[in-house]
Amino acid sequence: MLQGRVAVVTGASRGAGAGVARALGSAGATVYVTGRTVRGGVPPADGAVGTVEDTAAEVTRRGGRGIAAVCDHSDDAQGCLPERQTATLCSPCFPIGAHTQVAALFQRVQEEQGQLDLLVNAVWGGNELPGLLAAWAQPSWEQEPAAYWHSMFEAGVRAALIASSHAARLMAAQGSGLIVNVSFYMPERGTTGGAGSTGGSYIGNLYYDLAKAALNRHAFCLANELRSHGAAAVSIAPGHMRTERVLKAFGTDEQHWQQVPELAGASESPEYLGRAVAALAGDAAGALQRSGQVLLVADLAQQYGFCDIDGSQPQPFKPAGKEG
Repeated sequence: MLQGRVAVVTGASRGAGAGVARALGSAGATVYVTGRTVRGGVPPADGAVGTVEDTAAEVTRRGGRGIAAVCDHSDDAQGCLPERQTATLCSPCFPIGAHTQVAALFQRVQEEQGQLDLLVNAVWGGNELPGLLAAWAQPSWEQEPAAYWHSMFEAGVRAALIASSHAARLMAAQGSGLIVNVSFYMPERGTTGGAGSTGGSYIGNLYYDLAKAALNRHAFCLANELRSHGAAAVSIAPGHMRTERVLKAFGTDEQHWQQVPELAGASESPEYLGRAVAALAGDAAGALQRSGQVLLVADLAQQYGFCDIDGSQPQPFKPAGKEG
């Protein structure tokens, strides 16, 4: 379905990004798998399994072409490409002429492939924040904002913003492409980042709510810019994903998760999200029609007729929140 297509999936050592990369591999795509964790390198502080090489190898095993690309998308030393070195674009925080890992990544893709059809922004440092669940419902002023800023904004929103800037430039020039932000959906806020975004339920944590709202708004605004160039941008919201970290937290694995009540009731594999991305990437007209929207994996499963890895079609995630 995606033979001849080229994708970049960020944050794909594990979790949502790895699930997306695997599904794209099954669809035959060439996938640049980005992340910080490498074989033989320093593992995450919590010991979470997975490396960029592992994911890339699985992409290839499934029939695609997996390319491991080590990249720290939260690197603060982002620089400008030479052709963008102007006084209005550069500052001491953005060193003139500095080729960073992110800029080098997209330059590499262009040089090696001559095209970029899909970017999936799955980088999300919030999963690495110690004590997040324990502190989830505490008032924001009783938590440390700097920690949330780094994990959810620098290693989340900002990472998506920078990667999308590079990808959008390539896609606008070629007249096609799709950018996907992995995000979160609140039904009462509407299906776009521009409608009803200040209403509806509060999901219980100010920083998480704010970061996900920013990702949705980013996709909405980017869609408006890309539309005349034939490219699209959306947010896609999965449900309760059984990532490696979630399975570890519940003391189970992918073979025994149905024995855990909290997971057996309503959860999905990261590959369910991946199949949603693959289906949309394979439907250029459908992607353009939905551009700017916040899409639910479960809705896309109904529309495109795919299932999760266990043959089920999990229902949309309905978080318990507080009315605003």
